[in-house]
Amino acid sequence: MIEDLIKSNRSCRRFFQKEEVAVDTLRWLVNLARLSASAANLQPLKYMVSNDPHQNAKIFSCLAWAGYLKDWPGPPEGERPSAYIIMVGDGNIAKTFSIDLGIAAQSILLGAREQNLAGCMIGSINQEVLRQMIPIPERFEILLVIALGKPKETVVLEEVKPGDSIRYWRDEHGVHHVPKRPLSEIILSD
Repeated sequence: MIEDLIKSNRSCRRFFQKEEVAVDTLRWLVNLARLSASAANLQPLKYMVSNDPHQNAKIFSCLAWAGYLKDWPGPPEGERPSAYIIMVGDGNIAKTFSIDLGIAAQSILLGAREQNLAGCMIGSINQEVLRQMIPIPERFEILLVIALGKPKETVVLEEVKPGDSIRYWRDEHGVHHVPKRPLSEIILSD
């Protein structure tokens, strides 16, 4: 059921690093993005995939994890993603990519959940370093990195109560809590 798939599609930041994600699976996920809607059908997004531990280490070094968890530098060795999809926009095709980016990223992550994988969209990227390490030609704007792997953490949704924060947090058992505003607060008219 789509609702269950969406509820289970939470940002995962800890993985079983040694559990490989096959290149064929990464290609299948990118194909889901390719088949998704595109503004004016321009299809300006391009993708780079990695499941190579050496390249993954390079990508990992360019990312910042979990802005609300100030004392957490990201997953330690052994809990890092086993794969990445780097999403870039082709500047020769379009100048803006935001609509396509959201649609394609969500398609990839829903597909990952269907395969019992999890992921995290990361927009906090040291783009200059990543561009040199991979390398990525200048005509491509680095938009997003999706970290992927077999999930090692539990993520739970909670309804925000009046006065509560919407900031996600981890409890003493490492469970990641994600507060969500109630439906009655986000529908402006019925």
